[in-house]
Amino acid sequence: MADFLNNMVFGIYPYIALSVLAIGSVIRYDREPYSWRSGSSQLLRRRQLMVGSVLFHLGVLLIFAGHFVGLLTPIAFFDALGVSHGAKQLLAIVAGGVAGLFAFVGATMLLHRRLFDPRIRRTSSFSDIAILFLLWLQLVLGMATIFVSLDHLDGHEMVKFMSWAQGIFTFEAGAASYVLDVHPIFKAHLFLGLTILLLFPFTRLVHMLSAPVRYIWRPGYQIVRSKKALS
Repeated sequence: MADFLNNMVFGIYPYIALSVLAIGSVIRYDREPYSWRSGSSQLLRRRQLMVGSVLFHLGVLLIFAGHFVGLLTPIAFFDALGVSHGAKQLLAIVAGGVAGLFAFVGATMLLHRRLFDPRIRRTSSFSDIAILFLLWLQLVLGMATIFVSLDHLDGHEMVKFMSWAQGIFTFEAGAASYVLDVHPIFKAHLFLGLTILLLFPFTRLVHMLSAPVRYIWRPGYQIVRSKKALS
């Protein structure tokens, strides 16, 4: 039973989450382009937003880059460079801890702002608050994994996650077996991360896929006339 559940959550669910992420994002961009935005509430309360947003985005970008490089870079590459698994584990703990702390403080400020500012609370949708709470919870789980990782400084546990992630992206049969016996806190962190990817196309997170490249070839300047000029 444990093997079956592990295979469902970490062998099949990743493909469901990634498929919904890709297909759902394309459909939303095609059918609801005007909803493809961050929905900023900066005009309602600027100071706390600016501090929290900078900390959150800086931390999340560092975490994403670290996870992407750390999990998907072939293990043989690190071995060829002479980087031991233990050194990589220690780097992940230190760098991930600092980035995670930035993101956690920023997310806490943003969540507090959403929940306890009456005007912002009224203009926030359920998905706005829910996805921010899930991201906050994911950061809590991520920070909690650091304390477990301190008991595995040889890097052996990290290799399991690298093998799992690379196995998923290379369609390796039985990739879920790599994380069968890892600590439950890691499994919760992985599951919630996949769930956030699943929900991604239905939330404001889609703005992460956008870049203002259209401004490069936008024709000319916008001409703005005052009401007085028109009259």
